[in-house]
Order: sequence, then C-alpha cells, then structure tokens
Amino acid sequence: MFHSIISRATSIDIGDATVRLVTPKDVAAITAYYQRNRAFLQPWEPLREEAFFTETGWQRRLEQLMQLHKHKMAYYFVIQQKDCDEICGVVNYSNLVRHPFHACHVGYSLDQDCQGLGLMGRALTAANGWMFEDQCFHRIMAAYMPRNIKSAAVLEKCGFEIEGEAKDYLLINGKWEDHILTARINENWTMPV
Repeated sequence: MFHSIISRATSIDIGDATVRLVTPKDVAAITAYYQRNRAFLQPWEPLREEAFFTETGWQRRLEQLMQLHKHKMAYYFVIQQKDCDEICGVVNYSNLVRHPFHACHVGYSLDQDCQGLGLMGRALTAANGWMFEDQCFHRIMAAYMPRNIKSAAVLEKCGFEIEGEAKDYLLINGKWEDHILTARINENWTMPV
C-alpha cells in the first residue's frame, strides 16, 4: 500500500494530514516551522547554530537532504495538515544501515499547536510503514529522555518496545541526557530483492 502511494506522489495520506518527503520547495515552510517552535523544541533537541533558523541555512540543508534521499542514506518527512501550507511536524530517518542490519533510527517533532491530536502517532505509523514495506527495513530504533512522557506515549502507541536504557546517550540542549532505547520490528520482513 505505502509503496504505490509514495512512489506515485511522494506522500502518504493519513486522513486530515499528509506525510511526505521534504523538497527544496519547502525552504520557507520548514524554516518557519523551526522558527515558530524554537523555544518549544529546545529542551528536546541538540543546540542549533543560528543558521538552522534561517532560509539560507535551510537551503543548504535541503540540498544535503536531497543527496541523502537520492542515495537512500536518510529520509526526511514533513507533516502538513490538509488545506494548509504550513509544515506542522517532521519525521526523519537517519543512520540507515542495510545488509545485514537492515535498521535505522527515527526522530520526530510536532508543532506546539498540534499537540494532543494524535497526529504524530498517525504520521509516524505511516512513515514507518513506508520504511518497512518500500525500503525493506527490519528494525526502526527510537530513543527518548525518561521525562519526555509525550514521546514515550507516541512510541508505545506506534508499537515500539523498550529495549534498555543508555546513560549520557545524546547531547541535548547542551547537556548529556540519559535515554530510554526502543525499537519497532518489521514482523513481515522479507529479504530485499
């Protein structure tokens, strides 16, 4: 299902929103997303250089992301609610390792004004489905800080299982933070052709 949808339109319909791969045309919208949510996301993300919040910075970043997409080394999805040009969230897959691991990491964020609508759970489920079905990944891993209760709930809802804890795992907002390690396994995995 996901293969035909994304191959044809590079997007996945999730009812009241669309999840699609970012394109160079998104420079203004993705910049606005991060500017609008800068303070809201700061406690959960690495420290960002000022260029991260500018269109010039995002033009460069999108050029890099397009190369990563082309070479199947990373995928950066954006979420847009229907009838709205604004980006309201992102789902990104990094550290893609194919044979014999067939695994990657996922990260995500959602606009502060879209919290509590179930949007991230639906977007993450759809994007994970594409990674499993179209890209033939066996394992998708995600980590969250123990105090990030919302992220824990999203991951649980999307079928991620806790696999352990890691001390001083990621440098978040200038401080090493412990994380809970989770993964979602593709139970229908078959060897890529």
